[in-house]
Amino acid sequence: MIASIPSAILLGVDGSPVSVEVHISSGIPGFNIVGLPDAAVRESRDRVRAALLTSGFKWCSNRVTVNLAPSAVRKAGAALDLPIAIGMLAASGQVDRALVEGHSFFGELGLDGSLREFPGVISLVSACDATKAVVPASCLREASVIPTREVHGATSLKQLVRALKGEEEWSATESIDGSQIVDAGINGCYLDLADVRGQAVGRRAVEIAAAGGHHLLMVGPPGSGKTMLASRLPGVLPSLSYDESLEVARIYSASGSPVEWDVLPSRPSLRAPHHTATSVSIVGGGSSWLRPGEISLAHLGVLFLDELGEFPRIVLDSLREPLEDGLVRISRAKVSAVLPARFLLVAATNPCPCGEGMTPGSCRCSRSARERYLARLSGPLLDRFDLSISLAKPQVDELLSIAPGEPSSIVAFRVSMAREIARDRGVACNSRIPSWALEQLAPLTPEAMGLIERRLRSGVLSARGMDSVRRVALTIADLAGENPPVKVEHVAEALQLRAARAMFNAEQLR
Repeated sequence: MIASIPSAILLGVDGSPVSVEVHISSGIPGFNIVGLPDAAVRESRDRVRAALLTSGFKWCSNRVTVNLAPSAVRKAGAALDLPIAIGMLAASGQVDRALVEGHSFFGELGLDGSLREFPGVISLVSACDATKAVVPASCLREASVIPTREVHGATSLKQLVRALKGEEEWSATESIDGSQIVDAGINGCYLDLADVRGQAVGRRAVEIAAAGGHHLLMVGPPGSGKTMLASRLPGVLPSLSYDESLEVARIYSASGSPVEWDVLPSRPSLRAPHHTATSVSIVGGGSSWLRPGEISLAHLGVLFLDELGEFPRIVLDSLREPLEDGLVRISRAKVSAVLPARFLLVAATNPCPCGEGMTPGSCRCSRSARERYLARLSGPLLDRFDLSISLAKPQVDELLSIAPGEPSSIVAFRVSMAREIARDRGVACNSRIPSWALEQLAPLTPEAMGLIERRLRSGVLSARGMDSVRRVALTIADLAGENPPVKVEHVAEALQLRAARAMFNAEQLR
């Protein structure tokens, strides 16, 4: 007697289909799981046995072999408990195999037969070809975001079997669809730029960063408003489309992060890991479970690294490839995965350990201390910041002013218009224009080209820096409503907005 139950496992943020084959034969009683199971899958034998017995079903005393196909892929996680149990019931004749045809099953079993939630519901359900999926009732609302699947939920194994037989109703919940997307965001409501007093350069940099998707580095003493500006940047980014919302929800689901699934996230998320975070927690990975890291959770949103100079250098340098490619390739001995990581990097740092390095006569740090502090930021990483600005503490009159600044709604409208212009060029934002297309999409006037040439000859700009300046200048022109060729004033502003790079030159510290 044999039964085959469709299910799936999680590889990174993607689901990989698995066929759970259960064979019952005569011979010495035993229960074996083959197909590269990990410890959690091997332990499913005891969970399945207890769940079947407490639910009123019989445990087969014959020889049972469970094969997880394809056998060359390592199987991890406890979501295979339910398909193994259903396969046992179908193979032993306790459930008619015709009732389970066309269904895929996912879920962890409790010893009392209850069905428990598991990470990666959206990816696993999407990976199977079966048009009907059965998940724990606690995962039903999350799984219902997949429009191409008919999803059923149950609270226990006993209820599930009775529902398959038509003797009981499936667990019901209100499904999520595109009409329920609201501007609530994953992390709640967003702060307004109107709260920022002064800091005209910082506000301008935030607007350009949002409009063109340009990475932003802010350097300044404590209290200059770096964190305040960064926390308000997501509020001026465009809303996510339904497909983008589903992609972000899939990443959060795969990570096991707690999320309120009242609505799909429609606003870009803001992730702000602490500077003590490890490289794996930032980039993602692990041994058997390749968990998405902070840069994947910030996909299509903002990754804010406060106190950038306090992060270990190995963590910062691990961001260089994701910043270029928009994804993370993780390889282990027996498993590999590709994680999405298309994020906007915003970083803030003090100019030195004491934070007063920009104020003449106020810095208490030795030259060696400043060199060690800034040496953590490698040249290749700094070169990936299109915008590098210096911020000073706001003036007293600006702090006491009762006049509000320009609100985020107005800035967001200009950002949206600039993004629309970029989409007409065939890219989501100007930062994604490839270098070979800049000559066509961002031509320069002779005066603008002359200014860039002088900076190249002086060694201030690298080849990557030149392309970065052209993309930023194009974004500035889009915000001004001017068509290419890009003018010299746009290039000059783009160069000015990366002036903070100069303080990271070790020669200037001597």
